[in-house]
Amino acid sequence: MIWRARKKNIDLSRQGLILGILNVTPDSFSDGGQHVGGEAAVLHGMKLIEEGADIIDIGGESTRPGALPISTAEELARVLPVVQALRRKSDILLSVDTYKAETAHCCLEEGADIINDITALRGDPKMLSVAAETKAGLVLMHMQGTPHTMQQKPHYTSVSTEVRDFLLRRAQIATSSGVDPVSIALDPGIGFGKNFSHNRELLSALSVLTGGEYPVLVGVSRKSFLSVTSGARSVESRFWPGVALTSFCREKGVRLFRVHEPAPHREALKMTEAILLP
Repeated sequence: MIWRARKKNIDLSRQGLILGILNVTPDSFSDGGQHVGGEAAVLHGMKLIEEGADIIDIGGESTRPGALPISTAEELARVLPVVQALRRKSDILLSVDTYKAETAHCCLEEGADIINDITALRGDPKMLSVAAETKAGLVLMHMQGTPHTMQQKPHYTSVSTEVRDFLLRRAQIATSSGVDPVSIALDPGIGFGKNFSHNRELLSALSVLTGGEYPVLVGVSRKSFLSVTSGARSVESRFWPGVALTSFCREKGVRLFRVHEPAPHREALKMTEAILLP
């Protein structure tokens, strides 16, 4: 399986890839404020690379439950200098976690490769043309509601079916408007407008997505539902459950993993793939 980001062909046939999360926000749920400011963010980005990240996913707007949107100008002020600095230092793939077309376009102009859109192209009508014209890699994510409202009593008749159908519809809209199908990846949006039961069903039924033509990305790192089995509330308590789910998701056919700590997830992938793909 090949995933294309601009002119780069990414081979996903055997090895899963890790997106290292670089939040440059003051209010993210797990690391808000730790990497705000150009120098701190760039240093952390380089650390993620050293720890084994294949892609750096840079986000300037918090998408934690209850978060409110920020302006494009504010998002660009946070994200663009980090993209520029990391591109000067490394040729690693750079992803921009945004649903704003102007932010995506400016970052792609400065060397980013991938658009990671939590709204699946619904947040900005201009994003579709940006994705098509730049030939960027494009991650389409499912979310019920918005970050501000998504955890207010989410409801589904069949979450796995509804998420699959939604993502395939969004992919069809993208391809019919000029986006190369090989550039698209799908993200079921674990924790975005979903309670524990919804997340559990989605994870159990990942094969409804991974059996198709598009690579699947999963991001569970540090999310609150990971605390359900232990009863602990701290972010730190979610670490090992997240690593365990990386192995589980790889066995289910997931190829892309969005995480905060690349090294242990890389080791989990190596062992899982050694068993799956001798």
